[in-house]
Amino acid sequence: LAFSTERRPNLSSPVLKGWAASTGLRTSAPNGLPAGLTPEDIFHYAYAVFHSPGYRSRYAEFLKIDFPRLPLTGNLELFRALARLGGELTALHLLESPKLAQPITEFIGGRNPEVEKISWSKNTVWIHKAQEAGFKGVREEVWNFHIGGYQVCQKWLKDRKGRTLTKDDLAHYQKIVIALAETIRLMAEIDKVIEKHGGWPGAFASGITT
Repeated sequence: LAFSTERRPNLSSPVLKGWAASTGLRTSAPNGLPAGLTPEDIFHYAYAVFHSPGYRSRYAEFLKIDFPRLPLTGNLELFRALARLGGELTALHLLESPKLAQPITEFIGGRNPEVEKISWSKNTVWIHKAQEAGFKGVREEVWNFHIGGYQVCQKWLKDRKGRTLTKDDLAHYQKIVIALAETIRLMAEIDKVIEKHGGWPGAFASGITT
């Protein structure tokens, strides 16, 4: 058996060709990908749509019983705007965004602190029962942010209860806080962009879903 190392986009050709027609873009690639766009553009667009609070609210009941459906807009300007925002989200969630190099929190306490009791108060995530050490500058909405049913800021520390945090651990947690804060900001921005172009469902009037 011969295995290919070539990367191939896992995209439906008929859907892409139909979408290209709705946007007025030419398509010459075998897989139907519209000219001037990359598979990564499609992924980033989808990532943005699936992080839209409006999308999640509108299709909440459907998402409980089936896989998410991706509506494809016929508005190229909206597509590019969402792809850009989705690209920013992707970089944040892979912890590759340059924004992660600018901490928004400050660790207070001694070196190599041990995670004891985790709590939040007054914009600070405490890791000691006596609240002697913690991360200052964590907004309540960031502390309460959930992904996949988990409260991210709490779970990361809870998984390390009884352990000593190294310098790298502290820096990693601070990056997580930045990523969550930026995710909240970008999710709001995604809905603003969609609303600017007609809102739900008008902004996705092509009628094509995948």
